[in-house]
Amino acid sequence: MSAAQAIREQFERAHAGDPWYGTRRARFIEGVSAAEAASTPIAESPSMWALVLHMTAWTREVTRRLRGAEPREPAEGDWPPVGAPTEERWAAACEALAAAHAEAAAAFAALEPGEVDAPVGTTREPALGTGVTRAGMMVGLAQHDAYHTGQLALLRRAIDRRRAG
Repeated sequence: MSAAQAIREQFERAHAGDPWYGTRRARFIEGVSAAEAASTPIAESPSMWALVLHMTAWTREVTRRLRGAEPREPAEGDWPPVGAPTEERWAAACEALAAAHAEAAAAFAALEPGEVDAPVGTTREPALGTGVTRAGMMVGLAQHDAYHTGQLALLRRAIDRRRAG
């Protein structure tokens, strides 16, 4: 297995597979209502919904970059607004995250071997995720997702405790 294939496999496992660190991201958002997803049961933490929108926005931005676009902040913004918490909108947000994840994996897989090590941007700007290779950007996105998945896990635990009363 090539390094690029290994990166893609680990990226895919994190969302809906069997990641090394434990529970896949999709499990934490399954069965959560819109009201629960929009709530902030942990003080000064973003809501699950805000995290899902944030991860979706950055995953889409990475896909744009993998397809050759110049780096920028996500079109939706770094932390897109949650808006009205309806069940339909929450389901759409979860579906958009899964779709964005699949698109990023496919865009990375479509790269030619020489493109995997091509630089993203011209200078290192950690906040924008530039100055790394495309492979490094995918690893960075997986790290970003793992960090926020940890937050989702804590929020899910708090939501489950609320439910138990």
